[in-house]
Amino acid sequence: MGALEAALRSRIDAGQKCFVPYISGGLGNDWTDTLLAASAAGADAVEIGIPFSDPVMDGTTIQAANDQALSQGATPQSVLSALRGCAPEVGVPTVIMTYANIAHNMGYQRFAESLADAGVSGVILPDLPLEELDEWSPTAKAAGLEVVLLAAPTGSDERLELICERSQGFVYGVGLAGITGVREQLAASAAIVAKRLKALTDKPVLVGVGVGTPEQACEVSQVSDGVVVGSAIVAEILSGSGPIGVGKLVGEFRSALDTKF
Repeated sequence: MGALEAALRSRIDAGQKCFVPYISGGLGNDWTDTLLAASAAGADAVEIGIPFSDPVMDGTTIQAANDQALSQGATPQSVLSALRGCAPEVGVPTVIMTYANIAHNMGYQRFAESLADAGVSGVILPDLPLEELDEWSPTAKAAGLEVVLLAAPTGSDERLELICERSQGFVYGVGLAGITGVREQLAASAAIVAKRLKALTDKPVLVGVGVGTPEQACEVSQVSDGVVVGSAIVAEILSGSGPIGVGKLVGEFRSALDTKF
């Protein structure tokens, strides 16, 4: 069991729910301070996006953050270099989320070793399908990384079972068929996919995409082991509230989950 899964299981074993915020790597000069603020406010792990010019899974908020970070000169190397510098202070596992093109262009071995050298525990490549994992997963495992796989609500039982078998760290249940973003209401598919996944695995099951408020986080966590929240956190960053504002928002999610469960 890697550090990511161990951290999530520790929360679950205590009878609580997990909270993993997403922040955009390289967005502003203070993005590592934002990472530290999220950790200090009660995140169980932090997902960090490496900006990419064609983020097929991301909605308008995270796309805007990607564009801004890229315009400020963010690169995979600069994000990982900054992360390496603050890794001892973070205190919780970090998970890199980016796209397969970046990993492929760097070379799988170099990419995996660069993440491990930056103190990263897990990695998500949402556009790398199950059928194309055979080269990437062993390379990541050799570097000590946990490969987190996404499970779509449209997947068959057979496909979801395979995803659960191969996912490491946790199984990322996609709450709706669509791109990331805050919605007024939680999609019914969020609880459905969580229930289906929980029936297939004893690994932590976290739901993300379409979870944007503490109330929605509590709603889906009645079935799942917790949530991943991206667009709401990134919107707070883009608003200019800084690490203090992000820490406050993460604290609101943490408090809501701890009060409910």
